[in-house]
Amino acid sequence: MIIRELKNDWFGNVPRDLIAGVVVALALIPEAIAFSIIAGVDPQVGLYASFCIAVVIAFTGGRPGMISAATGAMALLMVTLVREHGQTG
Repeated sequence: MIIRELKNDWFGNVPRDLIAGVVVALALIPEAIAFSIIAGVDPQVGLYASFCIAVVIAFTGGRPGMISAATGAMALLMVTLVREHGQTG
């Protein structure tokens, strides 16, 4: 009984979930590049960071309506952090 419920929760809507994932990924690319430029780091860093966030949230789970990507407010806060501490990596 529990296995059937888990299967329906995880695999009940695969085609729509795949389409939603592709749309979000395509929208996230210019957003990540723009926010990395605002933060003063290489755009490639923004793309890698956005990808890592998406993978972590995909495996750890999330909630409907949960924002798990870069935001304008975080990009503005990162400007000060990068200026004071530099970019590591």
